[in-house]
Amino acid sequence: MSHFRSEAGSVVIETERLRLRPHRLDDYEDMVALSSDPEVMRFITSQPPTREEIWHRLMRYAGHWALLGYGLLAIEERVSGRFVGETGVADFHRGLGPDFDGFPEAAWMLGRAAQGKGYASEAAAAAIRWADAHFGGTRMVCLIDPANAASLGVAGKCGFRRFGETRYRDKPVIMFERDPAHLPKGDQPR
Repeated sequence: MSHFRSEAGSVVIETERLRLRPHRLDDYEDMVALSSDPEVMRFITSQPPTREEIWHRLMRYAGHWALLGYGLLAIEERVSGRFVGETGVADFHRGLGPDFDGFPEAAWMLGRAAQGKGYASEAAAAAIRWADAHFGGTRMVCLIDPANAASLGVAGKCGFRRFGETRYRDKPVIMFERDPAHLPKGDQPR
């Protein structure tokens, strides 16, 4: 079960083990560490982002919230307060066509030490429940490398279904959609 609350005008989502909150400037070094791990990034990009690109990403996250009222959130363990990754719903303007662009896109990325604990499913499902409540259950999309078995599992647990394939940044990817109006009754995110 997730609990939503507002903190200084921004959403904070708490699950049993995690806190999802807006990124802060002091998350920058944690974001650098997360994005510098080749194992974490292997399904996302062939070139790890530079510190400058990570800084721009942090600024983009703030802009999403300021301009759109939604975006990606930092994931931290509730007990330790340790930054373990990112999740949320954003608009990345990927240029993949009308079946993908213009719809909120769910995303999640966890550090290696946080993987294998069910955190990705717990965090992504909580962010999606927040988005469903906030946007009235609109269609969402996500993009996953076909070799990323862990993310494919998270997508399935969150009610996403494959609807196409394409190439993004010269890599094959699978496009998924989630339409709450068409989910079977027991297929809501856990």
